[in-house]
Amino acid sequence: MKIEHIKVLVSRPSRNFVTLKIITDSGIYGLGDATVNGREMAVVAYLKEHVVPCLLGRDPHQIEDIWQYLYKGAYWRRGPITMAAIAAVDMALWDIKGKIAGLPVYQLLGGKSRKGITAYAHANGATIDETLENLGKFIKQGFKAVRLQCAIPGLEDTYGTLGKKKDYFELQSDRPLPPEQLWSTSKYMNFITELFKQARAEYGYDIQLVHDVHSRLTPIESAQLGKLLEPYKLMFLEDASPADNQDGYQIIRNHTTTPLAIGEIFNTVWDAKDLITNQTIDYLRIAATHGGGITPLKKISDFAAMYNIRMAPHGAPDLSPICHAAHAHFNIWAPNFGVQEFIGFGTEALNKVFSHPLSFDNGYILLEDKPGLGVDYNEEEALKYEYKRSYLPVTRLEDGTLWYW
Repeated sequence: MKIEHIKVLVSRPSRNFVTLKIITDSGIYGLGDATVNGREMAVVAYLKEHVVPCLLGRDPHQIEDIWQYLYKGAYWRRGPITMAAIAAVDMALWDIKGKIAGLPVYQLLGGKSRKGITAYAHANGATIDETLENLGKFIKQGFKAVRLQCAIPGLEDTYGTLGKKKDYFELQSDRPLPPEQLWSTSKYMNFITELFKQARAEYGYDIQLVHDVHSRLTPIESAQLGKLLEPYKLMFLEDASPADNQDGYQIIRNHTTTPLAIGEIFNTVWDAKDLITNQTIDYLRIAATHGGGITPLKKISDFAAMYNIRMAPHGAPDLSPICHAAHAHFNIWAPNFGVQEFIGFGTEALNKVFSHPLSFDNGYILLEDKPGLGVDYNEEEALKYEYKRSYLPVTRLEDGTLWYW
């Protein structure tokens, strides 16, 4: 069996998605997600110009060798564009192998470690009352864990709280440039603990709570926040600080017992190596699409397990259903799985383009047994949704200084 043809497909059935379709000479094909939000066409060019020509004629069964070839063989390693391209190939090859074997991918990884995949929802709000109302709704739906985000008084826009806007496209409808948002650490720090104080007072401690700082604090500020949140027993504090300097998390760890999670912008194990070996985090959130695919994710998981770190893959809406399915197969297998971020199953348009094997019941994502990843892509339907350039916002401090979004 050989790789005969490869398609790089771009569509916007809600967000922009880059899909790789690898077709073998037997007609069996596999799908992979190559989406990098705001840099989609960079990955398209990387795939078309530099990856696809190298794969034609190769044996699709050789997943490990092809992964190493694309990673080591390029010399210019790592980075989100390279790793998303490799990830798409890797997912597609696992998809093909599963279809040939007549087995879902998780069986090829080693089989199930659990019945269902614990998921956490996003309860957002313009006020604390609105956020807590949404928290109550998710608890009634059966969620065992919920992330809380609330607009900060005095700031026009706050991460995770878009109000009536459905996505970031609406924030830049007048021009295809990144929208800008203001940030104030002091306003945030003086407010955010009240959200969790009221959440615990109203709903108790049976529900697991999560909060995403989105890398807006320095390590010592994160340490202070973690200490302030200790009475409310968070499941984890996500992206408290950037981890470009992994040693910074030692400062946070030295001052708080609030569990820490990070990794959604990580691309390889090297981004997390010191965090893992020094045990300065509790959950690793690297995504299959941005971390090179299923092959490295399995290795990273085994490495993290040696240090009692759990996997909690990123689950944003800018990852396609192919990636969400890859995560489901990985999560149902991973012995050290922790929790999966869950944003629902998308819009009607998205579900017309992508069919998937996932469902939700009483707090758990369930995975239907289908060969491969279990996802399909309707190319004809996808043509209805043309690519539109779009970016995530950028953040500035109130004095105009550019800050982390």
